[in-house]
Amino acid sequence: MSDMANIEQLAKISALSSKTYQANNKMTDRSDTAMPPAKGSAVKGTAFSILGAISVSHLLNDMIQSLILAIYPILQADFSLSFVQIGMITLTYQLTASLLQPLIGYYTDKHPQPYSLPIGMGFTLCGLLLLSVANTFPLVLLAAALVGTGSSVFHPESSRVARMASGGRHGLAQSLFQVGGNFGSSLGPLLAALIIAPYGKGNVAWFSLAALLAIVVLLQVSKWYQHQHRATKGQPKASSTVKPLPKCTVTYALGILLVLIFSKYFYLASISSYYTFYLIHKFGVSVQNAQFHLFAFLFAVAAGTIIGGPLGDKIGRKYVIWGSILGAAPFTLVLPYASLYWTGILTVIIGVILASAFSAILVYAQELIPGKVGMVSGLFFGFAFGMGGLGAAVLGYVADLTSIELVYQICAFLPLIGIITALLPNMDHNS
Repeated sequence: MSDMANIEQLAKISALSSKTYQANNKMTDRSDTAMPPAKGSAVKGTAFSILGAISVSHLLNDMIQSLILAIYPILQADFSLSFVQIGMITLTYQLTASLLQPLIGYYTDKHPQPYSLPIGMGFTLCGLLLLSVANTFPLVLLAAALVGTGSSVFHPESSRVARMASGGRHGLAQSLFQVGGNFGSSLGPLLAALIIAPYGKGNVAWFSLAALLAIVVLLQVSKWYQHQHRATKGQPKASSTVKPLPKCTVTYALGILLVLIFSKYFYLASISSYYTFYLIHKFGVSVQNAQFHLFAFLFAVAAGTIIGGPLGDKIGRKYVIWGSILGAAPFTLVLPYASLYWTGILTVIIGVILASAFSAILVYAQELIPGKVGMVSGLFFGFAFGMGGLGAAVLGYVADLTSIELVYQICAFLPLIGIITALLPNMDHNS
């Protein structure tokens, strides 16, 4: 009898334990599924829809901007411009963007402006329309300045949105953002060859439709940006798990990164601004053929861009920066002595390799100075634009004094500067 009583008691205990376990499970499940996200929480996971929208906007923005570069031969013929004057157009556009971007980034770090993106695109639209009707060289410069102003707003703010939507995958987000811009830059010369070159400069006005489409897309992005800003307003900032570097080390590292930006964009200026003239002068190709070659180079830049960010997330940004800039050197050194066929192939290879650097450099810099995404993005985009503009002006002067071929012989050595990447400090997981 005692055995039977013990068995019954054990059965009751087992049943009670089973019920308690089930009840606990139900409570756990309910709390996991029904618990709302914490107030002020940031984006959970990577917001690919926002990254896609900002990438498309970047495509449209940079397609419009690249039209200025693509129609240089047309502007030269219409206004009888020297290479120095061609360089002045690039300098005006890029210097405007260069000076304003860090200031706008610094301001919006403190005072976020969600609807600044469509407003900035409005400046680009005005510049584009002015360029289509400009009948004097000063008006062309004013149009370039308006486009540069639009760029000064778009790039730091879009980079901020990309980081907000990254879900922690910062390299991937910046690459997706950048690839849209670089693909747009490649489309500019192609569309210029098909639409503007045969029919004249006035057809630039058709591309205002692209600016209007970009404004519509950016209005939707701005709504999301505003929602995120309201959700996180007044919430304590998440503490970083990465030990901050000493201020002197940060300054030193930023200096090295800016030198690397100089080498990359000075070289890119030689191709983006003067590649068409180089091909026409050296090989006797048509304007349209030269623009197709420029499209191939810029398309290669777009393809290479998407590599750098995700690769930096996996193996370390320092190694990507090193390989990207220094790795282009063998090909740039050979380029001035290549035939037309090999010139096309080499510029594509150079474009793919060099393009992977910027996303890695930008994210590396953002992690050097946490909490200053706008300022850092504005500084680096601005410096990149400034170096591109200064490079165009200096190289135009060299081309007028000597020859366009000498420009490429000099610039061939610039990627060798990439060796100083070895001096960058290691950044824990993303060294």
